[in-house]
Amino acid sequence: MKFKIPFTFSSTEISKRRSKYFLRFVRKKGGGINDSLKNSGEKIDGPQYFSICYRNFFLNFLILSVLLTSGFVITGYFLKTTMEYFFYYGIGISFILTVFIFFVQINYPRLYALNKSRDIEKNLVSSLQDILVQLNSGIPLFKIMMNISESDYGEVSQEFKKITMAINSGMSQLQAIEDNIKIVPSNYFKRVLWQISNGMRAGSDMSIVINEEIKNLGKEQAIQIQDYGSRLNPMIMFYMIIAVILPALGMTFLVITSSMLNIQGNMVKGIFIIILIFITFIQIMFLGIIKFRRPTLI
Repeated sequence: MKFKIPFTFSSTEISKRRSKYFLRFVRKKGGGINDSLKNSGEKIDGPQYFSICYRNFFLNFLILSVLLTSGFVITGYFLKTTMEYFFYYGIGISFILTVFIFFVQINYPRLYALNKSRDIEKNLVSSLQDILVQLNSGIPLFKIMMNISESDYGEVSQEFKKITMAINSGMSQLQAIEDNIKIVPSNYFKRVLWQISNGMRAGSDMSIVINEEIKNLGKEQAIQIQDYGSRLNPMIMFYMIIAVILPALGMTFLVITSSMLNIQGNMVKGIFIIILIFITFIQIMFLGIIKFRRPTLI
């Protein structure tokens, strides 16, 4: 999962160099966004990221204002209509679009960390089961981490690749694992790494440590599934009322009312189109909620 700032065309390093002037408008600490940027794979901190967002806000507003204002003028010229307030329209729409882009960019590191955490937890149990099988086969722990880093376990493989690269560069296994604990976004994965680190310090049997973590994660899976089921029932009820029952009753009432009051056909068609758009929006929103609420360990 590559870290790429939305609505930008240049790399993060180039954006950092171009945004140095805007650093003076940013708080030194950069807020809580630093934690989300630690495991992004990019050498960037909170103040630098905010400076990039401020620069993009200024440039986007300037470019969109020129383009939209010019577009309104050209459209009015070809349509031979006078648009007295084209300047205000261009500025207003540009500001709304720029604020939306700025909001997306500001929240992207947190969204990136959240998606990365979910990807790690999705593959965590299967990767630990693979580690347990290899431990029972007598394979050394470092070789196992190498094998996992080369396997197809998504972000889990990427995190183990970071650990093995640090070890190959001369760092001890314990130090490499503990350094990764500080930056990994998933609390479940942090707990697994802590148990591995503590087991290595105490000289414990790693197969027992991993097996206990698999059992604990299995219990967490059961809890998450129960919680997901309890939340899913009211969500389905809400969906049935908003997206099925109310539109059906509304369309029936509309048909009856339009025939009694002789409402124009174009108006009725327009209302039907609005209902269709509303139902489509509810469908998309409901699918997004279902996906977001899905247990992360499954």
